[in-house]
Amino acid sequence: MKSPSLLALAAALLLAAPAAFAQDGAAKSGAADQAKAAYPLTTCVVSGDKLVGDMGGPVDYIYQEKGKPDRLVRFCCKDCIKEFEKEPAKYLKKIDEAAAAASSAKPMDHPMPMH
Repeated sequence: MKSPSLLALAAALLLAAPAAFAQDGAAKSGAADQAKAAYPLTTCVVSGDKLVGDMGGPVDYIYQEKGKPDRLVRFCCKDCIKEFEKEPAKYLKKIDEAAAAASSAKPMDHPMPMH
């Protein structure tokens, strides 16, 4: 026979689980919004077409590579994903170069005081 305290603990865990998953989902959604806002390109990394155009909004794709953080890659259409998957390093390099150029073009947040 199971003890009442064990049953109470199991019930509490079952009731708390949806709240934990909701918080995790909100955190992932916030991270996705930040990744979209920081994305350095306004054109498709494969085709060069504008991300927002005749076909609608961009197609967001999360590239996963073992041992590395997930990466957001934005395309003009789903067809470009197939081309990207043939040579992901080539296209990720373009994104990294655009991000480096964008960060070097931004003024410093805290300029050094002049003497």
